[in-house]
This record gives sequence, structure tokens and C-alpha cells, in this order.
Amino acid sequence: MIESLKKNKKGIILMLISSLCACVGQLFWKLYASGNLIYLILGFLFYGVGALIMLYAYKFGSLSVLQPMLSANYIFTIILATTILNEQITLLKTIGIIVIFIGVILIGGGDE
Repeated sequence: MIESLKKNKKGIILMLISSLCACVGQLFWKLYASGNLIYLILGFLFYGVGALIMLYAYKFGSLSVLQPMLSANYIFTIILATTILNEQITLLKTIGIIVIFIGVILIGGGDE
């Protein structure tokens, strides 16, 4: 497990950054519902940067490890929705976040 994390470390970090950028982009699209065009533009900018980082990340690890890292989107989305949009986290969502987090860690270490 440790060897897989070492081998894919740069790719995993880049994929998590990509995931966060995509989530921030989607948050701006949600905020665009208020009609402010800058939110739409920022949404496309963050989402596009996230896609470019993701393409670059594939150079630094196994596809079977890196692609599932994008499921961190669900974790980042819940965090952003709670902190920025004041949405409520239910017990079920909390359990889901924990399961996804454990899954991401297990997949990140499962290249061997």
C-alpha cells in the first residue's frame, strides 16, 4: 500500500487538486443562478483548469488509481455546500463522506 502511494503520489495530489477545481467551478455555476455573469465565467475557468490538471496528472500514476480519486468530488462538494451555501449535513451524508474517504484511501494504496 505504501509503495503504491509513493509511486502515484504526484498523480494523486494533482487529481485531488483537479477534483477541487471542478467542485469550485460547479459551485460558481450554482452561484450563477443569481444572475451574476462573473460567476458563470469563473465556473468555466475553474472547471477548465481542473480538466487540464487532470490530463497532466495522468502522466504520474496508474489510471486504476488516479481515476477513482475524482470521487473526492463528493467530499469537496459536501464541504463547499455546507460552508458556502449553508446546506445541512445529515447523518446519512456524513456516513457517505466517510465511506468515500475510506474508499479513496484504499484505492490510492491498491496499485500493487
